[in-house]
Amino acid sequence: MTFDYDVIIIGSGPAGFSCAMQSTKFDKKVLIVEASDHNLGGSWISKGTVPSKALRAAAKLIQSFHKQFGDEKGRKPFERFRMEDIMEYKEPILDSKNRQFKDDIIKNEVETARGWGRIIDKNTVEVTDQLNNKNNYTAKYILISTGSRPSEPKNFKVDHARILDYSSALELTHIPRRLVIIGSGIISIEFATIFAALGSRVTILSDLNEVLPFLDEEVKAELIKSIKKTNIQIFNNTKIKKISTNDLRTCDEVLFKVKDQEQLQVVETDHVLYIGGKIPNTKTLGLEEVGVETDKNGHIKVDNHYRTSVSNIYAAGDVIGQPSLASASFLQGRLSSTSMFGSSTKITPETEDIPFGIYSIPEISGIGLTEKKAKELGIDVTVGRAYFKTLTRADLNHETDGILKIVFKTDDLKLLGVHIIGEQATDNIHLGQVVMAYNGDIKYFIERVLNYPTYSEAYKIAAFNGLNRVYKAGVKYKKILEKNQ
Repeated sequence: MTFDYDVIIIGSGPAGFSCAMQSTKFDKKVLIVEASDHNLGGSWISKGTVPSKALRAAAKLIQSFHKQFGDEKGRKPFERFRMEDIMEYKEPILDSKNRQFKDDIIKNEVETARGWGRIIDKNTVEVTDQLNNKNNYTAKYILISTGSRPSEPKNFKVDHARILDYSSALELTHIPRRLVIIGSGIISIEFATIFAALGSRVTILSDLNEVLPFLDEEVKAELIKSIKKTNIQIFNNTKIKKISTNDLRTCDEVLFKVKDQEQLQVVETDHVLYIGGKIPNTKTLGLEEVGVETDKNGHIKVDNHYRTSVSNIYAAGDVIGQPSLASASFLQGRLSSTSMFGSSTKITPETEDIPFGIYSIPEISGIGLTEKKAKELGIDVTVGRAYFKTLTRADLNHETDGILKIVFKTDDLKLLGVHIIGEQATDNIHLGQVVMAYNGDIKYFIERVLNYPTYSEAYKIAAFNGLNRVYKAGVKYKKILEKNQ
């Protein structure tokens, strides 16, 4: 049977884009279906990852300036800088990424169709454009990479004026003096620290027992310590009762209760930022009709090759659930193309091989086992620590908050996990990732020259610190370094 294309990709986010680029390397004919009539790239470029990180970069520059030189005449950042100017910081970045995306699409001869895609049968996608015109396209393979959207709150409404979501927060025209963030996940912490760096007094209302429960305990302790230095206050185990406007005090009021407490508490704010969970964009795709299975939350079920229950239909990115990271989605999209047109071997990356990055201020990143998880698994591990206050580079940059922690097997020193909070954490994690990928041990950091002064030097300090714990301080390292040679 002859098809219009080798693969039709529904959604142009990280997974879709990556699949398209890899498929062209196999000389395949590709069509991307994108619902937006303005930009390609999905929320990755227009609403999510890129614009929020651009805002963070601007906030970090302002915070760094104030760390170095202090407040000007006692004025806080929100009194000196206009949000309009800060938001303009991201515009050339978004323009550059959009232009680069389009150039890559054109250069690789990938075709696009604007409109909403719906799978009619296992080889046919119907596209409905903004004028309600419908066109059908066929392909040997289909990739679903439609991403996700924010969930809606249950007892109040996001109006994008007083009550914001993470998209409308990026369109603010002023820096709020007070901000209440309802939510407990990664994005909540990122926005909280960004606005705190701009001088906002931030309150986080979390419905969980603790924020970011997956973090290494010592890294989390450093995060809490850092948060306490800023204008961020956290309430855990909360339930929102009401959000109302107080005209007399010209503010909004968020009424909430803490679990097991009868007292109704109130916090005043200029804006409320609601950050709930993510809902996969799968409802209008016609999945049930063609037999593509989903779980109870609407995420598409896939195998180790990113194939769905229909063998020629694949899915990647947020639509398949965790880890819901742009970085992971890029890899998933490429690997799904490789499965379609290249390798037939098992290609799914193991969860412990995927680093996470939290772009808070300071950054947080981790990979592999935490100390607690390793001990729960019955593995005899030792840890090594390097505090950023001991790093020359941190002193030079006035960024001395942070810790790099390594987790390794006590008997053979094999590296099992790395956990970092501090400047450049999301970059430095990759040195540990490479060592882990090749089943390396912590001697790697001791036996190599690492540039000085750098933040990467923390690996060497942590390795020596860990060896001291295994063999006791003062014992010569000769036997250690000769072991297993």
